[in-house]
Amino acid sequence: MKVDKVYFPLFIFAAIAVGFLLGGIFIKAPISSKQNTQNQTKQKLNKLIDFIDNEYVDNVNTDSIVDQTVNGILAKLDPHSVYIAKNEAQGVAESMKGDFVGIGVNFFVDNDTVAVIKPAEGGPSEKAGIKAGDRILSANNEKLFGKKITTEKLYSKLKGEPNSEVLLTIFRKSTNKKFNLKVIRNVIPIKSVDIAIMLNKTTGYVKVNRFAETTYKEFKIGLNKLIKQGAKSVVIDLRDNGGGYLDQAVLIADEFLKDKKLIVFTKNKKNRIDKTFATKDGVFENGKVTILINETSASASEILAGAIQDNDRGLVLGRRSFGKGLVQREMPFEDGSTVRLTVARYYTPTGRSIQKSYKAGSEEYFNEFMKRYQSGELYAKDSIKIADTLKFKTPKGRIVYGGGGIVPDVFIPLESTKGNEVIPMIMQSGLVSNFVFKELDRHRNQFSNLTFAQIITKIESTDLYYTNFKKMIQANDSFIDLDSSKDFVKTHLAAEFCRQLLGENQYYQVVLKEDTMIKEAVKN
Repeated sequence: MKVDKVYFPLFIFAAIAVGFLLGGIFIKAPISSKQNTQNQTKQKLNKLIDFIDNEYVDNVNTDSIVDQTVNGILAKLDPHSVYIAKNEAQGVAESMKGDFVGIGVNFFVDNDTVAVIKPAEGGPSEKAGIKAGDRILSANNEKLFGKKITTEKLYSKLKGEPNSEVLLTIFRKSTNKKFNLKVIRNVIPIKSVDIAIMLNKTTGYVKVNRFAETTYKEFKIGLNKLIKQGAKSVVIDLRDNGGGYLDQAVLIADEFLKDKKLIVFTKNKKNRIDKTFATKDGVFENGKVTILINETSASASEILAGAIQDNDRGLVLGRRSFGKGLVQREMPFEDGSTVRLTVARYYTPTGRSIQKSYKAGSEEYFNEFMKRYQSGELYAKDSIKIADTLKFKTPKGRIVYGGGGIVPDVFIPLESTKGNEVIPMIMQSGLVSNFVFKELDRHRNQFSNLTFAQIITKIESTDLYYTNFKKMIQANDSFIDLDSSKDFVKTHLAAEFCRQLLGENQYYQVVLKEDTMIKEAVKN
């Protein structure tokens, strides 16, 4: 993978544009569909498709034409009204539903073969005896290796109905043996809350990666656990969270706000205003709350951050968020595809809209990050330029801003030096996971009986793994200067070794110790 420093803003926001397919902010309420058979414009489009189907000189895939037409129409509206084709809809739906039915393995394709990074804890594969490092060669006697294997085919063979059986052929490198295993498929959760752990004796930490159907339930379980462990303050990490279901953000905010406090309100094209208030049932209405955001925190993340900030309930730390103040509704088509159509704008409790302008088109909209990068905003709060007309006051008189994202109360600059912004992105990418897997694959016996502390010492006490990783990165792009962030890279390598060998909890224990925002959050 080649990642050029010059293209860093494009690199990050290409990911963000895709991320909004899984995030954004939308509601699931039913819609009324009024058909007007007298509408000649609608009839014209239908007739054109029929003409092409029946009369055009060559055979044409009219489904593809319709998809392009729908995308073209939506592109004229706003950047977040999007069409999700049938072949993409299932994966998006599973991500937002919070689970799927499968065998429960984290894998990647290594040299045209499915390599198991780690079986899901307590999942079907772990119960059947599959181990990290195993290769899955076939499912029900149909081979799953070779250059022509596609991701779609892999998923279609490994996923299925609950309690259905799949016969897998496994190759175990550590014993150089091939054998068959029967695995009973089951529901596999896709976590939206990565972790809930204590940072110290009184401070809890919750990382939310998106707002799916199960997010509030996951969050509440984590929050209750932290309270039992003695948490008097909670840090909610919404960095890189592109959003999701509005109701999940509202339910989480309700746990921290007192009865009848306004959380958010929406306004549609008919100027109908719907207000949502907190209830008296919150379990953490008096403890200290801190929200972490960055330039890729959007929509539902901004609703939660705005509710906490506007009610003077806690501090928001980080960098100015993305700036998405539109609400979409999912509308399914009969063929399995869906459209997410913007149906309202939302406003924070003080009445501010944090939606940034999209008049210049979607490309300019998503690449607005480039302007922040060039202006120096990622490194200095003074570089954030907001008109005085967009100032609002909280009940306690604090100044907050609308018009383009949530401006944090405490600004935290990017950790990397200017010109090396791509390094944190690399260290959170699949490149690290693949590198660590291959290192373990060659020397797994050296790590088999190590404790958490011993793993960290083994990785951080030598430059061996750092040097190997550096060679891999620079083989693709010699301009990336990892040496400028050597300690940061080594910490994240050690964390990934811990994740693959022990689990998510240990990964976060390593990375959070050196996290600048976390240090500031604990201090505040």
